[in-house]
Amino acid sequence: MTLRQTIRAPFALLALLTLSGPACTTLATSPEWVGGGLAVSAPIREAQEEEREKREQAIIAAQPTQVGAKHILVMHAGSRQKPENVTRTRDDARKRAQEALLKIRGGADFDAMVKEYTDEPGGAERSGNLGSFDRAQMVKPFTDAAFSLKVGEVSELVETPYGFHIIKRTE
Repeated sequence: MTLRQTIRAPFALLALLTLSGPACTTLATSPEWVGGGLAVSAPIREAQEEEREKREQAIIAAQPTQVGAKHILVMHAGSRQKPENVTRTRDDARKRAQEALLKIRGGADFDAMVKEYTDEPGGAERSGNLGSFDRAQMVKPFTDAAFSLKVGEVSELVETPYGFHIIKRTE
């Protein structure tokens, strides 16, 4: 093979591939650095997603259908359904809720902390008691936290569109 033939050979192959049109397997068979491996990675990602969903379903299936809880709700100016007198910032609300949680962790009575800290209309009068509820009755972050607690256990801060909650599971 001459030098000229050696130089032209790759270009001839490239021209032949270009003229034949794109193949369906181009992405699947091309090297990783040009996005190849799609035919392999997409099913893996799909399988991982299905496995994650199965784990979540197993966790939910192992939990009770209803729980009972009390909570402290510290609201801020951007909270949904807040009373007019609540004007604190979100950061101030988080700090206030964290202060209440630290007192509870230090041994303070939950009911006393509800009376001192909750902004929920009527919450102090019922000691934050929400009674029994199922998963569909509360917003997802609240539900996930409440259903993951053991009876008598107190949650970390849980943020929802209503503000910051401290949840104590009662049943």
